[in-house]
Amino acid sequence: MDITAGMVKQLRDATDVGMMDCKKALVENNGDMEAAIDWLRTRGLSKAAKKADRIAAEGLVGIAADGKKAAVVEVNSETDFVARNEQFQTIVDNIAKLALDADGDAAKLGEMPFPGAGHSVSAELNEAIAKIGENMNLRRTEVVSVTDGVVESYVHNAVKAGLGKIGILVALESTGDKAALATLGKQLAMHIAATNPLSIDPEDLDQDVVARERSIILEQVKESGKPADIAEKMVDGRMRKYFEEVTLLAQTFVIDGETKVRDAIKNAEKDVGAPIKLTKFVRYALGEGIEKAESDFAAEVAATAGVKK
Repeated sequence: MDITAGMVKQLRDATDVGMMDCKKALVENNGDMEAAIDWLRTRGLSKAAKKADRIAAEGLVGIAADGKKAAVVEVNSETDFVARNEQFQTIVDNIAKLALDADGDAAKLGEMPFPGAGHSVSAELNEAIAKIGENMNLRRTEVVSVTDGVVESYVHNAVKAGLGKIGILVALESTGDKAALATLGKQLAMHIAATNPLSIDPEDLDQDVVARERSIILEQVKESGKPADIAEKMVDGRMRKYFEEVTLLAQTFVIDGETKVRDAIKNAEKDVGAPIKLTKFVRYALGEGIEKAESDFAAEVAATAGVKK
């Protein structure tokens, strides 16, 4: 019986198992869908589908660099225990390297061939789910590059080179000395890890975020009963303070605790020997924005024992 792409997709949708394994299961069972599902189950592969709805907010952030380009990925697991698993670390390391050619497209990265496996990145993760016993997913990726300059990185809470809980990429364009530029880039990456700026400068901020912040400050000032003209000046003053707190160039450089980041970059031009422009930064913190389920351990035990609370 001919195994069509539609049949393979149907089995993959039903089991969340990789395309190659789905095709093999259908071939082995002459196209019988139910028998193919049972075939996958007996080999532990279809466990992935049963675990796919579990919240995965742990895992690792991985970084890979290649000359003037670097990539960052976040691959999630359910527990920190898995993040310390050598097999999982190797998977994330390989995915980060592949991400250099994925142009920041997580879907594209998921379909790229996993090194030495004969199947895709997504299929490799599904196999790992079956072996390790936890839900995992490739959540996001981004690539940063420069024309003439450096892309520096920093990994906080690293479990090994290029893998950790927080990953930073910083792009600096300059024709000057690359070693001195790299030193500045590393310092900026460490600063970004510590301060978590929202953008490079106010112009890059999400204007909805700015409008919401201004609205909140305005309401606070109105409650003080100040005249309208005074209130408006107070709002402007607090917004300037807000921009200093959340935009990178206006922040105080954590390396010396005194200089503004924009001035630190300007001062570094003496060592670099040419103008420097910070063109982009990316900060990935593991699990940010993922709602973690709160578990009631006593309730779980009671449910397992068949006892009503």
